[in-house]
Amino acid sequence: MLTGKSILTVVSNDFEDLELWYPILRLREEGAEVHIAGEEANKTFEGKYGVPVTSDYRFEDINIEEYDGLLVPGGWSPDLLRRFDSVLNMVKYMDEQKRPIGQICHAGWVLISAGILKGKHVTSTPGIKDDMENAGAIWYNKDVVVDGHLISSRRPPDLPAYMKAYIQAFQNE
Repeated sequence: MLTGKSILTVVSNDFEDLELWYPILRLREEGAEVHIAGEEANKTFEGKYGVPVTSDYRFEDINIEEYDGLLVPGGWSPDLLRRFDSVLNMVKYMDEQKRPIGQICHAGWVLISAGILKGKHVTSTPGIKDDMENAGAIWYNKDVVVDGHLISSRRPPDLPAYMKAYIQAFQNE
């Protein structure tokens, strides 16, 4: 279903292993080309549970205009990712272009820092519910919430519903 689509995911240490790898594998199964960007290219980052991932590119080398979608995994990495202007600019661009943005768990922190959540319907891990609402989002305790091109989810058990909705977002473009 996603042949010809190019999707970017951003990574830093302490990402939630399943929230990074499950989407990457599902998207690749659907025919999408998925690239991984980190602070440095060809750097191995380690997930919370020790599963590694190696970045293809560094944030600054990404031309976000070449991508059809963006994924932000959860874990503790979003607290690091939101400190990079290049990551925030990618999120802002994808939002302005109404291209699918997937965020799960603590990834909402990145979207908060990018300033794109005011009035948006979202979910996240309940641990950052207040942060999401203080950023102007309307928060729901559901496995997945879709608000136009923004697809959000809570935690690993919600990954099947999250990926189904994320993949469907490309059919609605």
